[in-house]
Amino acid sequence: MLWQNDHLSEEHYQQLLTRLNKFPQGAPPSELLYKILNNLLSDKEAGIMARLPVKPFTAEQASRYLKMDLAETRQVLAGLASRAVLVDVERDGESVYTLPPPMPGFFEFSLMRLREDVDQQVLSELYYQYCTVEDEFMGALMDGETQIGRIFVNESVLQPEIKVLDYERASEVIRTASHLGISTCYCRFKKDQVGEACDAPQDICMTFNASAESLTKHGFAREVDVAESLDLLQVAYEHNLIQFGENARTGLNFICNCCGCCCEALIAARRFEERRAFRSNFMPEVQADTCTGCGKCVEVCPMEAITLVSAHDAQHPHRKKARVQTDICIGCGVCARVCPTQSIAMQSRPERVLTPLDTTHRIVLMAIERGQLQNLIFDRQLLWSQRSLAALLGALLKLPPLKQAMATKQMRSRYLVALINRFY
Repeated sequence: MLWQNDHLSEEHYQQLLTRLNKFPQGAPPSELLYKILNNLLSDKEAGIMARLPVKPFTAEQASRYLKMDLAETRQVLAGLASRAVLVDVERDGESVYTLPPPMPGFFEFSLMRLREDVDQQVLSELYYQYCTVEDEFMGALMDGETQIGRIFVNESVLQPEIKVLDYERASEVIRTASHLGISTCYCRFKKDQVGEACDAPQDICMTFNASAESLTKHGFAREVDVAESLDLLQVAYEHNLIQFGENARTGLNFICNCCGCCCEALIAARRFEERRAFRSNFMPEVQADTCTGCGKCVEVCPMEAITLVSAHDAQHPHRKKARVQTDICIGCGVCARVCPTQSIAMQSRPERVLTPLDTTHRIVLMAIERGQLQNLIFDRQLLWSQRSLAALLGALLKLPPLKQAMATKQMRSRYLVALINRFY
């Protein structure tokens, strides 16, 4: 294993790698990951981060965990938050901190604005190798039925008779968010640093609610109002960008406006064939009698899910028509937007995709699927008793009867959220 290499001998970084992998969407240890963390954090900071809890915490709680003076703890946490390594929000006059996962999280935050305190070109090259070239990180991220993100259908192409729920509309997420922020697209900025970016807009990715509150406060996102956010959504539509947002119904933290050439999530979906995991509840239907086979839909499809086939027209033997491979289509609707003859219409899928109620519900579902639930329930495993109970629960969850029970619809329901909220 690379992470046991001599280059990774520093104890604090190894501890932080262990800490990060308590997230359901962790980060497989490797020498590349060590180099990334070494560029973002000092050895002392890595040691502090390794001892922070999985769930949100205050400075007073962190002071006890870290066995540090409260004033010093506040100073350290504020410094980490100012660099977007931690997310901090104000609740009842007190700062509440969260260590975000690497992705979506502090990987992206490090490239969401121009900075001089880190070498963004070096980081971009490391991220590109770790997240795009190598398979392990994105393969682990895409594992499981419940994904971090989901696709929002392009609202401009939906017919009035199509039923669309509020949480399926990017515009509704914008209108109902408590905080709104616009930042640089991490994926295109990273590709730009290695000389491979496309010409799609970069200052267009959206953060909401708690994430926007923290990122705008520290200058990693630009605070905007609803009108400007909706205008930028329209700009994204006009550039055939795909809306990929947090996989939750309420309290979303992000919607990225993605291109198929730079977006890590879309590249990974093509590579690992996990399209079903985050597709929308809509799919395109081609009207064969009016399709001219121009190929515009083929050119813009981010999943390569549309091909041109023979129209079987005896009068015009060379005529082509578009055909959609519905099993790999993610339902973004970009194909319908560019069709010059309006021969593609979006229809509801016969079976809806499960969307978690909120971030907590999503995290718990992911933890169950990835065998990590014990890390959420027994958050602070410094005591022997907690480590033992966590190990016991982890072993039990691997037993076939329990794995099957945890996968049932009842356990994936609102009841599960109420249960976990007692601990999380």
